[in-house]
Amino acid sequence: MNIELPFFTNMLILLVAAKFFGEIFERLKQPAMIGEIIAGVIVGPSLLNCVHHTEAIKVISELGIFLLVILAGLEINVEDILKSSKGKSLIISILAFFVPLFSGFLVGYLFGLKAMTTMFVGLCIAITALPVSIRILMDLGKLNSEVGQKIISVAIFDDVVALSILGVLLNLEKTDMSIKSVMVVAAISLLKLFVFIAILAFSYYTIKRISKKENYIEERLKKMLSLIKGKESLFALFFVFVLLFASVTEALGFHFIIGAFFASMLLSESFLGKENLQTIEKATGSLAMGFLAPIFFASIGLEFTFASIHNIGLLITVVLVSYFSKIVGGYLGSRIAGLNSKVAIVMGFGLNARGIMELVIANIAYKAGLITNEIFSILIIMGVLTTITTPLMLKWGFKKTEKKASLTTV
Repeated sequence: MNIELPFFTNMLILLVAAKFFGEIFERLKQPAMIGEIIAGVIVGPSLLNCVHHTEAIKVISELGIFLLVILAGLEINVEDILKSSKGKSLIISILAFFVPLFSGFLVGYLFGLKAMTTMFVGLCIAITALPVSIRILMDLGKLNSEVGQKIISVAIFDDVVALSILGVLLNLEKTDMSIKSVMVVAAISLLKLFVFIAILAFSYYTIKRISKKENYIEERLKKMLSLIKGKESLFALFFVFVLLFASVTEALGFHFIIGAFFASMLLSESFLGKENLQTIEKATGSLAMGFLAPIFFASIGLEFTFASIHNIGLLITVVLVSYFSKIVGGYLGSRIAGLNSKVAIVMGFGLNARGIMELVIANIAYKAGLITNEIFSILIIMGVLTTITTPLMLKWGFKKTEKKASLTTV
């Protein structure tokens, strides 16, 4: 018999456990998020069974994702992302997505899964969790490195493509699956993607043009804030802009974090001013890293359970294929793009975490009745395992690349 504790008691247990185990892993020179996920596993249904993944915890977790993505977006330069997404770098994005996607399709076919279930298995294997990748790179101090920027740009590409496909699949499920219906749904989804890109491009070039006028926005912000009597008005104005972008993104059928990430990335120091940007970063960072992000990662651990899984062979196959296909896709794409083998393997490792994005897609499919509880549980475990192990693999990979770099400079 499960006893549901009061909401704030759940928050207390999750936060204390997450910070405690996060601190342990920090002291072991490992990313804190590993300890935070393990904390969720320990207090959740898998072990102590005192905290469960309720709708309230889900909402708090989504706020954590929201702030974490915003914080990372503020630290990323748009110009660097654009550079890393051009030319041969696009090959990395394509192979890192489609190699795992078709590998997932093959798994579904070999195990005799339904067509729609097979598509969702492939989609969950193909995706890279943008928020998780950002947090891992932040913990390792590699977010603004050249490899870190490439990992983020590929993760953005993979998430946008995956969420576009998700929209198509959900719309297809409501049709008679005729060729005409499929073509119409695909065309509408593609149109939405072009609209999103157009809005983003317009915003970017408008902000870039305004930023050329030195201190133009900063001075007007100061005048506006001096007229407003409410406290923390700068913080509120910033979030109005971010929420507007997130709302537009959701209206177009994409996940809100894509809009939040791009919105915060657009608001650079040259646009807001150094002092304003630091104020926003400090306030967002305190709330995200001190409270909401640990709850988010602990909530991933709450989802970890073997109870509903009977086909162990399918579980093992999905987990192994998810690792192998993503690393191989990232590696092959990186090698074709001209990166050396050690950097290429780091790219493969960095794209391997599924985390929240995979959980979001699996949850949507499950609630829509498109996958069974067993498949849902398998996909949850795959997401948790890849999220836990990716920081360890990335840390090892970065050490290898740094060692090689130091040897070449001697």
